[in-house]
Amino acid sequence: IEFLEIKKRELKSGGANIQVTEKNKKEYIERMVKWRVERGVVQQTEALVRGFYEVVDSRLVSVFDARELELVIAGTAEIDLNDWRNNTEYRGGYHDGHIVIRWFWAAVERFNNEQRLRLLQFVTGTSSVPYEGFAALRGSNGLRRFCIEKWGKITSLPRAHTCFNRLDLPPYPSYSMLCEKLLTAVEETSTFGLE
Repeated sequence: IEFLEIKKRELKSGGANIQVTEKNKKEYIERMVKWRVERGVVQQTEALVRGFYEVVDSRLVSVFDARELELVIAGTAEIDLNDWRNNTEYRGGYHDGHIVIRWFWAAVERFNNEQRLRLLQFVTGTSSVPYEGFAALRGSNGLRRFCIEKWGKITSLPRAHTCFNRLDLPPYPSYSMLCEKLLTAVEETSTFGLE
């Protein structure tokens, strides 16, 4: 709807004449999501990219993935672990004294600052902490504290819900397994996908 006028857009050439079926519904959903994310901002995004590449040589940027580039641009501010822990909530049976949560914070304490920033980015979608600290962390619908929820089997990797700043953390039976699975999830998984 633009100025109360309904406009139809084809998501692909000839799309108006194609029925959505079980066979093509995944493609339809992917194209619909892409259109919704891009609509209304394509020109602005292209202008931003052109301006960025006027300042930074594209060959220099191409060596970074999106997460690394954010860290390079945003910097690597030191994370205050006490602030982070004091502004974390727990669900699904976890609490601050639960052994898995104690192992989690022990692992994060042993992480170097870049690994902590990557963990934060994995769970929240950004590697920057608000100026006011973790109490001001925002999700997709306003203030949303960092959250750790008990979820999954011990064979699963932790998973993140960036819109809600939530880490789904399986109840691993040992500190070493928690460290291994957490680092694998943070270092080797992408931050955005469609299922």
